[in-house]
Amino acid sequence: MDAATRERLLGRLRAVVGDRYAFADPYEVRLYQYDASPETALPDVVVIPGTAAEVAQVVKICADAEVPITARSAASSLAGGTVPVQRGVVITFARMDRILEIDADNLRAVVEPGVVNLSLSQALRPHGYYYVPDPSSQGACTIGGNVGTNAGGPHTLLYGVTVNHVTGLELALASGELVQVGGRKAGSASGYDLTGLFVGSEGTMGIATKIWVKIQPLPPVQKTLMAVYPDVETASNAVSAIVRSGILPAAIEMMDKLSIQAIEAASHAGYPLDAGAVLLLEVDGIPELVEELGERMAKVCRESGASEVRVAKDEAERQALWKGRKGAFSAMGRLSPDFYVMDGVVPRTKLPETLAKIDAISARTGYKICNVFHAGDGNLHPLVLFDAFKPGQYEAVLRIGDEILKLCADAGGSVTGEHGIGLEKRENIRYIFSDDDLEVMDRIRHVFDPHGLMNPGKVFPGEVVEGSAPSRAPDHAPRRAANVAGGDEIWV
Repeated sequence: MDAATRERLLGRLRAVVGDRYAFADPYEVRLYQYDASPETALPDVVVIPGTAAEVAQVVKICADAEVPITARSAASSLAGGTVPVQRGVVITFARMDRILEIDADNLRAVVEPGVVNLSLSQALRPHGYYYVPDPSSQGACTIGGNVGTNAGGPHTLLYGVTVNHVTGLELALASGELVQVGGRKAGSASGYDLTGLFVGSEGTMGIATKIWVKIQPLPPVQKTLMAVYPDVETASNAVSAIVRSGILPAAIEMMDKLSIQAIEAASHAGYPLDAGAVLLLEVDGIPELVEELGERMAKVCRESGASEVRVAKDEAERQALWKGRKGAFSAMGRLSPDFYVMDGVVPRTKLPETLAKIDAISARTGYKICNVFHAGDGNLHPLVLFDAFKPGQYEAVLRIGDEILKLCADAGGSVTGEHGIGLEKRENIRYIFSDDDLEVMDRIRHVFDPHGLMNPGKVFPGEVVEGSAPSRAPDHAPRRAANVAGGDEIWV
């Protein structure tokens, strides 16, 4: 975009949001060129609307000028989903962070897209309720971003992912129209599930400006257990044994030896340093049921090879264990200056085989790979450790990442469980979808965005990205503490 065009566009946008909330200064827009992935690309203009009506007007202005639009909130995407690869305008929701309504009687809340995930549960707690989806990044990620990628979290096993907790959306379409799909009700048997269509679409069909979510009463009791295993294979087999026994816990998380050592050094939560792997398990509900399920689950863990099963003795210890798990990624900085994280899914029964193959990749390439992940639903997060300042290492770990995602797909799984496809996995999506599949999806996208202006260059493979400057090169290493490695507990 040349300077004259940018100034004309900026003037129109400022007429909508005010001079303070639309800017194109090269220094200021640099803050919006990246997310939690290694990708970067400078936007031409950044806009911070304050209302849904302003979002719609901004989108209309951009559409009329044929300018690409990228929406972002906390920019915690690990797949480059909020990087403006075709430049254009970034719309960010820092001002649209209000909880609009709490309707406890109907178990609903209405929020703007910039509401931080954890903030909603904190606001609901005095009323005796909470919002279930809990990505480990919940202290920073926003519900708008969660909607974009259909985010999960440790408690996905029992409660499902974001789409299972969203009943309606208000959307700004590429035409500049504000429309509503779904709403306060859920479970209607009539009509197309347009809400489900938009959740997980990564901003490629419209921008959510208001979100209706389900809320739930706080569980009367939560019990957390830590089962200690000699190795990853035994722990992996235990996951299937637990589910096969008829117990469906709220969460089953797994950490391998390297991860445990880093987590314990950072958190001092009581993770055993001599363990080959641990499972962190949780059940919730009424006291009698929780007690029974906890005892049954501990028995299955012991029978499946656990050398020890420890029950958190109080809420403080329970919180410490979960803080350690959710802070796992930041802890990796104790092992390596950088890491590259994958997000793949395999069937539970394929965990031992897949993890063994990942270990073989590590041995063959010489790169250490840590595993800390949502074992209950097979959502893997292998972390490849490396040093971005050493020539060739970054490119090598990208190849390793590609190989791991192919393993997941070949095992009957997926190349993403919660991070989305974004920019990072546009080619990897071919591992799970045929050309015909992708063509159908692309046709659906173009119904809502006929000119391809909404978050272009994402999700679909083979798109030509004109005038962009995304990079995955190691020259981005100086900011690695903010994205690849030091992404701390907020990133997964």
